[in-house]
Amino acid sequence: MAARTSSAPGGLAPPEGLTAPAPPEGALPKDHTQAILETTKRVAALLKRSGPPFALAGSVAAFAHGLPARFQHDTDFCVRPEDADQAVKALEDGGIAMRRAPEDWLVKGRSGGEEIDLIFELARRPVSTELLERASVKAVDSVWMPVLSPTDLMDSRLAALCEHYCDFGDLLPMARMLREQIDWKRLERDHRALPLPDAFFHLLERLRVIERAEITGADMTGADMTGAEVTGEGR
Repeated sequence: MAARTSSAPGGLAPPEGLTAPAPPEGALPKDHTQAILETTKRVAALLKRSGPPFALAGSVAAFAHGLPARFQHDTDFCVRPEDADQAVKALEDGGIAMRRAPEDWLVKGRSGGEEIDLIFELARRPVSTELLERASVKAVDSVWMPVLSPTDLMDSRLAALCEHYCDFGDLLPMARMLREQIDWKRLERDHRALPLPDAFFHLLERLRVIERAEITGADMTGADMTGAEVTGEGR
């Protein structure tokens, strides 16, 4: 796929010999938060029109669930790997310049000066039909679109933790504000063996955000008990 590049908003080249006017001297800087929201709405409208299942992800998705707007540098959308080409074509047909990224799990785009990530894998796992079916339809700055569930948002962030990226600064506000909407039993079950998510769960317990003892006890399975007996734990 040949990348289409342009400095004009929406990826459309200006007429030959014309350039975008410079902002007037002393003009206020662009509202970056609103610019990301506008780009999010444009992408969602194009994907809804073209038909492949998708869901909003990342910091804009957290905002849709009630977190304050603390956007990073882009807007993120999840699509299944088998729908990637259709989704890319829909955005290109809508005038958004798309380009292949060095990573093989996403395609990047740009619209209105804002970056777009079209993601096929979330935390090294392919985007699945089940993941998208768990999304709920939310209004994002007046435009309705599927948004990843709070549990799946937290799950992807926990799965991304590693020795080179272990920042709980963004995770803690999400856990505090969305704790009633998150399936902590599922997250505990899926991540309890990993040291960094385990440390985060311990922090949440100490801060009284979650009751981890109840989660762990209620979710104990026969396999867990067998493992404890084999290792001699609990004696």
